[in-house]
Amino acid sequence: MATEEELFASVDALLEAEPQLPAPAERARLREAAGVTQARLATALKTTTQSVKNWENGRSEPKEPRLSAYQRLLRGWTERYPAHHLPAAVPATPPTAPPQPKKPAATSGPAAPEPREAENAAPATAGLSTAGTERDPARQGTARRPAAAEQPRPAGDSRFPHGPLAVLDGDGSAYGADGIVLDCPATTVPELVEWTLRESGLGATRLHRHSKDADPLIVLTTAAAVKLGLPEHLEDRRGLRLPADHPVIKQITRAKWQLTQRGFGPWARIYRTAQGRERQCVQLAVLAWDALDERSWPGVTAMEPADIARVLALYAQRVITPRGSTAVSGLELMTALRPPTRAVQDKQSGNWVPGHNPGSLGTEPVDPAPPEATPEHPVVVNSGWTGGFLDEEAYQWVRPVDLLTDEECLLPYAVGLDLNTAFLAAAARLTVGLSAPEHFHTPHFNPKIPGSWLVDLSHIEIDPRLPSPFTPTGHRPQGPAWYQTHTVVYAQELGHNVHPLEAYLRRETGAYLDPWHDRLKNAYVDTLADLGVTKDLTDTEFLTAMERHKEADPALAAVLAAIKATVKGGVGKLRERPQGRHYKDGERWPALERPTWRPDIRAAVISRARINMHRKLTNMAKMTGLYPLAVLSDCVVYPSPGDSPLAFLPYAASGKPQPGGFRLGLAPGLAKLEGVQPMLWAVDLMEQGLNPARHIKGTDAVLEEGE
Repeated sequence: MATEEELFASVDALLEAEPQLPAPAERARLREAAGVTQARLATALKTTTQSVKNWENGRSEPKEPRLSAYQRLLRGWTERYPAHHLPAAVPATPPTAPPQPKKPAATSGPAAPEPREAENAAPATAGLSTAGTERDPARQGTARRPAAAEQPRPAGDSRFPHGPLAVLDGDGSAYGADGIVLDCPATTVPELVEWTLRESGLGATRLHRHSKDADPLIVLTTAAAVKLGLPEHLEDRRGLRLPADHPVIKQITRAKWQLTQRGFGPWARIYRTAQGRERQCVQLAVLAWDALDERSWPGVTAMEPADIARVLALYAQRVITPRGSTAVSGLELMTALRPPTRAVQDKQSGNWVPGHNPGSLGTEPVDPAPPEATPEHPVVVNSGWTGGFLDEEAYQWVRPVDLLTDEECLLPYAVGLDLNTAFLAAAARLTVGLSAPEHFHTPHFNPKIPGSWLVDLSHIEIDPRLPSPFTPTGHRPQGPAWYQTHTVVYAQELGHNVHPLEAYLRRETGAYLDPWHDRLKNAYVDTLADLGVTKDLTDTEFLTAMERHKEADPALAAVLAAIKATVKGGVGKLRERPQGRHYKDGERWPALERPTWRPDIRAAVISRARINMHRKLTNMAKMTGLYPLAVLSDCVVYPSPGDSPLAFLPYAASGKPQPGGFRLGLAPGLAKLEGVQPMLWAVDLMEQGLNPARHIKGTDAVLEEGE
């Protein structure tokens, strides 16, 4: 007898078997609801605007492969923007439906609009003042919306009318997206979990049709945590979890709920076994236990609950519902956008079963090649590997002081440029290996195959005023070493033949990070636009806007910081090292059980980012005759005749930036001003063996990789 999962898989496959398009008028409605122009849609489908017009007025229909792509897009839009009607036989508010937001008696103004999912949230710049929303204890489980947030909103997923998350305070008010305030009667953690799953209307629609809906997130303020019986501070500062005999853990166990192996820490997941396709899982974040790291979420923990909800809801809408640190969320986003399985038909039984989703990393972890691993990895320790390792890291280079000219030393300023989300830019259209590595001896170099190559690049001469592109220190390599494919390709680009001695290559390849890149790029650019930094600004206007953008809205600035931290942390998580003082070399650690523990993919991203930086440095030298003083990851410092990048960046006679060098702009990979200091200040640091790029902001803050 077929199981429920098999039946659902069969139905899904039947729905996807034959592309069916909605009526022409509905196609136009969906596109307009998504805010997409016909021209933009035409560009995405690589067709003409007239063709899109013909599809929307019924004069013609798309052909394959555009038919399937168009059908997939419309299906996604249909889920996000359903038609505004219900069948007459269906009551508008079923008995089990989550409570709808109501305007409290103390407020005035137009009636509150229907709630909607955070995926389609209104601009985050809407005010979230909670004035005039006094809590009515008699209305447990109901929702309230402040008058300041009452504005029309597009329809969302009816299963999650109150958005992806809520911030709970000590009075039982749960602040959600768009200013919604829910009344939460829970006084224990199990009651909170039950309320969240059955009454709150919280959650978010899956990011991919083969993925899963996001579990609802409840963020606990200090007062809420104490009210629920949690300690204000965790005594276990190393393990960051409650002891197993804590009363709250016992309550959870008695109520037949479970915790993940990580226990009850700053980010706790409480769940029961899923019923069919309905997950029973709630994520809790405890602010008092530093769930929101100040480095990734600057100033957020100190905000009022409504503002915390605003920050996190916007992040959830544009990136993903937070599932831990920004690094964890960055890694989870990869999997959510490239789910490992999909429904496939078993050839023998004819049943639909979970199968591998092409382009994903699958469900099983894959051991790296020895040179791609870390020294403590079992692959290295158990094999006795002594053949060296990949050293694809970001730049940390300072030009030797004796290579500074008198003309450079007499320039008044040192100006730092920072590349926007350099690792994100490097991930764009990046082909990486998806399968296990295979070992080859004396292979012919193929620039299209991702992998690790043992090559001697020590004979290649590089201008000593520039860092070597082959090492993170910028020093010339000494003999054969392991390099990622992009580094070897760049050696060829510089005009040198390469003859690999060995290689570890992967047969199955793909642009695994493409959807991750696209979503984070849009989140970054859209958030900057909300802060007043838009694509239509001149370079002068851009510099002015960037100087002031963090002051425009602290909440939006925090979202921007979290997006950047998600990029950096997600890439870093691909090679997470073991933790804990009791670890011994050669033992497996938890991160190795993830299919996303892929140091080779991390190496590919960093290699490409470093090569992109060197290419720009070389082109700048050719176009302007200027050479950098120092480079640290994605920050470069130049001597300058003026206190602005406009004083030395190359421009054509028309006023347009010269291609190939550094260009100002908000997109990933373009540059912004990092800081300005006197040239004598920079020379003094260089003479001390310090890196000016690390301190160019004028503070002791250290630049993090990939920001």
